[in-house]
Amino acid sequence: MLKIGKLAQQAIAAASYLAERHDEDARVSAGEIAEARKLSRTVLAKVLATLSLRGITSGTTGPTGGYRLARAPGDISLFEIVSAFERTDVRPMCPFGPHWCGSGDLCPLHDGITAAAEKVEEFLKTQNLGPFRERKRDGQRTASSRKSSTQPSPRRRAIR
Repeated sequence: MLKIGKLAQQAIAAASYLAERHDEDARVSAGEIAEARKLSRTVLAKVLATLSLRGITSGTTGPTGGYRLARAPGDISLFEIVSAFERTDVRPMCPFGPHWCGSGDLCPLHDGITAAAEKVEEFLKTQNLGPFRERKRDGQRTASSRKSSTQPSPRRRAIR
């Protein structure tokens, strides 16, 4: 896997927010997550439902309802989140088309592309949501507390 799609990116954003709030007893509303991470509420609802089905989040309805992580942040890998939205068993296709690699000699880029895909997968497997929880504990502000700040926020870079 070399590319991380938009839904998987949004899932990481939502789960990281829940990790920041993990030590708090209250559940977090989808609206709060959407506002804090600048995500569409409609899409976020689908993302949170998928994460809940995978046992990554748990959600309850009602006046005190909302979402929280189903396990400790350090026990949830980015790979687990991404694999809820992306096929992780598919390798990048040869840039020369389907009839080069696999149908004779490998193309000159094959080994490099394969190595890059394996590095991305290994990174996702070894990284978890723990640092987001630590970030909150270390006194850094969450996205929701940043909105009142007068300092401009840094630009977000998309994972591609």
